[in-house]
Amino acid sequence: MFSLLLRGFALGFAIAASPGPIFFLCVRRTLVQGRLAGLFSGFGVATADGFYAAIATFGVAALTTAFVAGRRPLALVGGSVLVVLGLRILIERARPAEPAAATTGRGLAWAYASTLGLTITNPTTIVSFAALAATLGFGTGGSVVRPASVVAGVLLGSAAWWCILVVGASLLRARLTPGVVRGISTFSGLAIAVLGILAVVSAFSG
Repeated sequence: MFSLLLRGFALGFAIAASPGPIFFLCVRRTLVQGRLAGLFSGFGVATADGFYAAIATFGVAALTTAFVAGRRPLALVGGSVLVVLGLRILIERARPAEPAAATTGRGLAWAYASTLGLTITNPTTIVSFAALAATLGFGTGGSVVRPASVVAGVLLGSAAWWCILVVGASLLRARLTPGVVRGISTFSGLAIAVLGILAVVSAFSG
């Protein structure tokens, strides 16, 4: 069981650490809105990773098939939202710099829900977890302890990566000038928008 927990942890950490739009989004939120906003954004991703891991390792074949078959519409929705988020960041970047507002409960809820939704609409994640389930021989019945250990490991591994990233970004934040933060924000907005456009293109051509 401990071995499966470690394997799940390694998988969750590796998938979460893969460069992508959520990486830029979490870094930008940490630098602009603070550590809590970055952490809640990361926890939203970890929740989605755990959701996909549970579907794959518990052998919910119908749901796995539905998500894989729906890759195009999911990519279209997720890509469109990323484009909007990227453009919104660029528009906010053009406004005069203001002190970061205090983080509210509603703001943290949005940070969590937005990254949860964006990760859920990234179907490549479930393909990775489906491959893991096939490799470890899940989905054929038996004790729920083994797949539950993997899911717990994935949650912990993904959450660990986002904690490391957010803590690192928040430490860096104190050393950066407002101009550098604005530059990073601009780059993040552009990267998110471009990756969103690529996702939309892949939905039509993939």
